Amino acid sequence: MAAQADVAKALGDPIRLQLLDALRRRAGKVCVCELVPLFDVSQPTVSHHLKVLRQAGIVGSEREGLWAYYYVIPDALKELSAWLS
Repeated sequence: MAAQADVAKALGDPIRLQLLDALRRRAGKVCVCELVPLFDVSQPTVSHHLKVLRQAGIVGSEREGLWAYYYVIPDALKELSAWLS
């Protein structure tokens, strides 16, 4: 239950829900530079929210040069869906 609590806590913020939705819709790796313009907050704030999602195990990331690319972990969404149903 601790893992589900971490996921629920991570998804308890509107920006994180929107980030997860944006990543899910893109269905692949997305540069943080593409995500920042979607929100009315600074790049460090977007990065913080992505870090929380990453720590909860919902989102993964890879570094390529100066940029970080984020993606949804498919198994995490399956587990979340199973838990909610």
